Amino acid sequence: MNKTGTRTLETSRLILRRFTIEDADDMYNNWASDPEVTEFLTWSPHPNVDFTRQLLKDWISKYEDGAYFNWVIELKENGQAIGNISVVELNEKLEAAEIGYCMSKNYWGQGIMPEALKAVMDYLFDVVNLNRVAACHDANNPKSGRVMDKAGMKLEGTLRATGKNNKGILYDKVWHSMIKSDRC
Repeated sequence: MNKTGTRTLETSRLILRRFTIEDADDMYNNWASDPEVTEFLTWSPHPNVDFTRQLLKDWISKYEDGAYFNWVIELKENGQAIGNISVVELNEKLEAAEIGYCMSKNYWGQGIMPEALKAVMDYLFDVVNLNRVAACHDANNPKSGRVMDKAGMKLEGTLRATGKNNKGILYDKVWHSMIKSDRC
């Protein structure tokens, strides 16, 4: 595994880059404070922009760690930070990563998240040299699974009652993945 850390990635519509403290307002206003965005996530909506700013300070401090991968999703057309995608768990021994993501509901259904996920997977396979990239979603949120499918991941299965959402409710996790040999 190559510990290259979070590098800027670019797609036709997106710039995936490191967060800066200046992203706090966009993050708070566009997704982190929205209960609809966080409905199926493990974290609750942010109570205020200061909370978001503190979280970003923590994230930014980790960027020098080559095993830390956390991107803000910036839309090229307007320069707005509209979401984030990150490695939420890294297993160096198995050369595997679990990805998590979320995005402003104003941009749902436009193919933006599959585009970001594909770019991150390509980076993790081609530059970081991982063998497996996986993601999971709450079984009650099949739209997130469609993101994974559109990015080329394969459905692996459902693990019953293995997740707990931000309301403390257990849910079934549906797993998708891609391994390096799937990319042929």
